[in-house]
Amino acid sequence: MTKPHPKIILSRSQDIPFNKLILSQANVRRVKAGVSVEDLAEDIARRGLLQGLSVRPVLDAGGAETGEFEIPAGGRRYRALQLLVKQKRMARTQPVPCVVRTDGSAEEDSLAENVQRVALHPLDQFRAFQTLRDQGLGEEEIAARFFVTPAVVKQRLKLTAVSPRLLDLYAEDELTLEQLMAFTVTSDHARQEQVWEALSHSYNKEAY
Repeated sequence: MTKPHPKIILSRSQDIPFNKLILSQANVRRVKAGVSVEDLAEDIARRGLLQGLSVRPVLDAGGAETGEFEIPAGGRRYRALQLLVKQKRMARTQPVPCVVRTDGSAEEDSLAENVQRVALHPLDQFRAFQTLRDQGLGEEEIAARFFVTPAVVKQRLKLTAVSPRLLDLYAEDELTLEQLMAFTVTSDHARQEQVWEALSHSYNKEAY
């Protein structure tokens, strides 16, 4: 008889004053990459903290909780909040949403958060950019909100000219982003699909 799976118990969440949080030395990220702390601070100031911090209670020599919490995962978010405090735009005692973990190790928490992070697919970027443009935002403002260059926004928005059928094929990895961008030279969807049918037929013949 197969043993039943144990019930999953999620870590508790609570609001912790910012001045009770400290960075953990167990954070596996050492190389700076991605969005700068300054840009992230501005984004938090504009939109609030979209993702809480993963923390662990700090214990004293006897194993008792000290009331402080270390952050093994979310160091850049912590530094952005720290910058806002330094700029006097946020109180030192501002409650910060946190998930409090006690199982496993701090290094494991940090590694898991960084490994599990997945970049946004170009097609999802395009759809998000398009929604904001429809709301009246310009390319520069959209770029600032997503921490990309205006050139990336402009390139993604060119996909509005592409047939929805080809966009679906791209989502299914039937063609590459480079191939998809080649279809942006015309907004004739029927023509685009005819060209793709001819190309795919040619590829299939070569495969045999």
